Amino acid sequence: MVSWYAQSGRFGTFVSVDACEDSSSVGVLVTAVETRPAGVTGATPARRPFGARVGAFVALTKPRIIELLLMSTVPVMFLAQQGVPDMLLVLKVVVGGYLSAGGANALNMYIDRDIDAVMSRTERRPIVTGMVSPREALVFGITLAVVSTLLLGLTVNWLSSGLALSALLFYVFVYTLGLKRRTTQNIVWGGIAGCMPVFVGWASVTNSLSWSALVLFLVVFFWTPPHTWVLSMKVREDYLRAGVPMLPVIKGNLAVAKQVVVYSWVMVAVSLTLWPLGHMSWLYPVAAVLLGAAWLREAHALYARAKAGIVGAKLKEMRLFHWSITYLSLLFVVTAIDPFVK
Repeated sequence: MVSWYAQSGRFGTFVSVDACEDSSSVGVLVTAVETRPAGVTGATPARRPFGARVGAFVALTKPRIIELLLMSTVPVMFLAQQGVPDMLLVLKVVVGGYLSAGGANALNMYIDRDIDAVMSRTERRPIVTGMVSPREALVFGITLAVVSTLLLGLTVNWLSSGLALSALLFYVFVYTLGLKRRTTQNIVWGGIAGCMPVFVGWASVTNSLSWSALVLFLVVFFWTPPHTWVLSMKVREDYLRAGVPMLPVIKGNLAVAKQVVVYSWVMVAVSLTLWPLGHMSWLYPVAAVLLGAAWLREAHALYARAKAGIVGAKLKEMRLFHWSITYLSLLFVVTAIDPFVK
């Protein structure tokens, strides 16, 4: 598959040309989409029941994504403590981390409200439907950012607070405003924000960072592109309509599958370095090898299907997406348990 695209301005016309070649035919698909300026969503704020309004503001924080972020934060606290950390500290970090990530997500929705309106998987978000006005979302996001920074700084330590704030600023300004609509590598570098909870969790316990924290940071860093790319393979048409140059939109399934395999091998290799650097027990390397082997099996199976030209539901790209969540969750649970095995 050979692909070319052009995007005339941030809110201009996005054009994708995919040339698909095989032994029997050559097909060319040209798709042009006019994205709308931020704020043009076709919906206006309306008076809603109080409960619905509260639910809409909660939805702005993207709770399901935050659950995954906290899944890396709390286990790291156990590893840093080499045992059970103070539960009040854990509560403070969880609340502060939720508010920080929630603020970043609310600001992301504020900025991306134009493309959310044209993507089927995001068209029910609160700003698009009019449950929350853009101004309300902006104020809400900024408020959460300020509150979370002060909460973590005053009740935990300023290192963890600064790390959480840097993640928020990176996600909003570098990823959402800078990379997302401009490069196929958007999620590679933008994913750094999603790695920061590891540092926040470690710093909250030790008020410092370490090689162990860096290893787990890198595990999440190399985990993020495959996790995101396989999902974007599934919703490729959404990103095409919105003018977002995700890798599957520009390069096609085979190129994406190759990248998934490369990142998967690097991720698994990096995960194993925690054994010597973190002085882990036998449990961690055994779990890392078994979980990594299962991941690599799915990654190579996806590549084989893509290489065979399989498309649509038979590509089964979501198998790796769902497994990626299981993999990361179990790996971090093991890091929390490992100190008790020594």
